[in-house]
Amino acid sequence: MAFSPDGKKVLTGFNFDETAKLWDIATGEILQTFATQSSSIISVAFSSDGSQILTGGAGSDNSAKLWDVVTGDVIRTFPIQTAITSTWLGWVWSVALSPDGNQVLTGSNDGTAILWDVKTGTQIRTFTGHSDPVYSAVFSPDGTQVVTGSADNTARLWGYRHWMMNSVFLIIQGMSIPWRFRLMELEF
Repeated sequence: MAFSPDGKKVLTGFNFDETAKLWDIATGEILQTFATQSSSIISVAFSSDGSQILTGGAGSDNSAKLWDVVTGDVIRTFPIQTAITSTWLGWVWSVALSPDGNQVLTGSNDGTAILWDVKTGTQIRTFTGHSDPVYSAVFSPDGTQVVTGSADNTARLWGYRHWMMNSVFLIIQGMSIPWRFRLMELEF
């Protein structure tokens, strides 16, 4: 679920009816339904201006979709393709839009997170290193860093410069133990 940036609406997902729904908080009324017709919705997010939503799903197409809030139309689809041909490996557990709206971040069952270009729909970078599904993937408020969280009990911090991993945090039974290291930044 996600609140709209103005705090007046809520977006719900994880509907096995293959929809995400936009609700008016004050009235409880459904304002818009976003029907994928091919995936259960696992994750949802708003753009920073509230004009677009992003959904991630599990099903026959294993994709993230960017939608127009007003029309309910799909703007772009970001298909998750895995090296192993298994439908469940491409499930999209987490979605995020960068603060400027130019990039999408997805976290998948195969242990990867992918950074996408919104305008072209192409992959910019695949973040690897997790050994289990990536259940959480977020941008920093300024869009210069990404954090991914996984069922492997780690959170990984990725810096904007060459999108290299800056830090790993090991999470053990609710406690966080930082394994912090800095990678040398190389100029290309």
